[in-house]
Amino acid sequence: MQSETEPGLRDALIPLITLVLLLALSVKLYGADSSYGANQIALLLCACLAAAIGMKNGASWESMQDGMVKGIGLAFNAILILLTVGTLIGSWIAGGVVPTMIYYGLQLFSPAWFYVASCFICALVGISIGSSWTVAGTLGIGLMGIAGGLGVSPLATAGAIISGAYFGDKLSPLSDTTNLAAAVTGNELFQHIRHMLWTTVPSILIALAVFAVLGAGVEGGSSGTEVEQILAALRQQFTIGWYLLVPLVLLLTLAYLRMPAFPALILGSLAGCACAALFQRPAVAALADSGDMLYSLQVLKGVWYSLFDGYKASTDNAVVNELLSKGGMSSMLNTVWLIISAMAFGGVMEKTGSLRKIVAATLAGVRSVASLVATTVAICFGMNAMAGDQYMAIILPGRMLREKFAEQGLHKINLSRTLEDSGTLTSVLIPWNTCGAFMAATLGIATWHYAPYAVFNFVCPLIAIVYGIANIKLPRADELQPGAVSQTS
Repeated sequence: MQSETEPGLRDALIPLITLVLLLALSVKLYGADSSYGANQIALLLCACLAAAIGMKNGASWESMQDGMVKGIGLAFNAILILLTVGTLIGSWIAGGVVPTMIYYGLQLFSPAWFYVASCFICALVGISIGSSWTVAGTLGIGLMGIAGGLGVSPLATAGAIISGAYFGDKLSPLSDTTNLAAAVTGNELFQHIRHMLWTTVPSILIALAVFAVLGAGVEGGSSGTEVEQILAALRQQFTIGWYLLVPLVLLLTLAYLRMPAFPALILGSLAGCACAALFQRPAVAALADSGDMLYSLQVLKGVWYSLFDGYKASTDNAVVNELLSKGGMSSMLNTVWLIISAMAFGGVMEKTGSLRKIVAATLAGVRSVASLVATTVAICFGMNAMAGDQYMAIILPGRMLREKFAEQGLHKINLSRTLEDSGTLTSVLIPWNTCGAFMAATLGIATWHYAPYAVFNFVCPLIAIVYGIANIKLPRADELQPGAVSQTS
């Protein structure tokens, strides 16, 4: 039996280059619809290609299959959360939670400052609860509905939501990625967070300035009459009241108390179901479309329907129907398919050693602090694209680059910050990454479309590179004591 050998650089690059070409062709042929099947086929074909190369180098098919299964297993928690967010959206619309958020938001928000306000609010909540996914799945869906009612750009709104959510996530001690980056590099958590302020604060200020410019002079695409028609349609279809925001408060509280995401989202969905059964009985009974059934069973059927297939609005207002006809576990199945395909590719690439080979080759030319920081950013972005998961983009580079940062005499706090500046933030810019797929499915905007507006997420990695080139805020290994505030090198 042939012994397994490490792949050469050419072997490691063949699946990656093939994937890039196929994904480019997919976008060329299908545009924004490429994530509805074409990208999945490209990822699975390239997973098979990577497995074939591994078998050529002596690996067995069983080991390649194990690599795929292990990769998919890493995303299982994300898949559960994604499916549960689908139930949350469906139940919150049926329960009047989202309609109430839209109803009050249309009366409180100014179109000119809507993008700035959306980013700022999501940032504050993100810091409080430490989860960009929870922010997008709760406040985000409400803000997207308000944007539709105001007639402002849904693309810019999605970018503002994501920018704020990831800023909050990045600086929150409750965030899993923040804790992971500190742990994998051996840094104290709060020292890591303080050091991130040097790149994170300028980036969010730039993002807010961009959103202010985008909103300047915007009066919205909806007139006062159209907004009133939307409000009237919401009142006609749903009972509206402040008490319907209780599920939102409940979910944010559970997240702040660090309840795991899956049970917290289940409880949030059940709270939405309770609101639907108690306060929206006519709407959910109509959703059941079973006039020959007992009324109480119609209500139960409608609530149940909203969980697995979402809500279908049927008002006289086309805007309201578009805003509120969404959600349900079924709405997330295509995204689950995308994540499974991406993680299968990433799993077999890791199993064959191709990821390690590509990273090692990338590091070969690193000779300076500037090139090391820029290369770290590039590696983390590449890991997000190749492995399809932000955790892999933090863990693998974090392990492999510690020695390189030490060789340059840099404190390891610089590595943990750069991992977050790139590994955490660029994940949402890649359609087949778990984060990009989640945001596209939750906010209803394709990743390629919102990415140019996710200002914070692409400015922060650039600032990290600029700091590396200018040697700014990069303390040496002997300059920081535990708990100290970072200094200029």
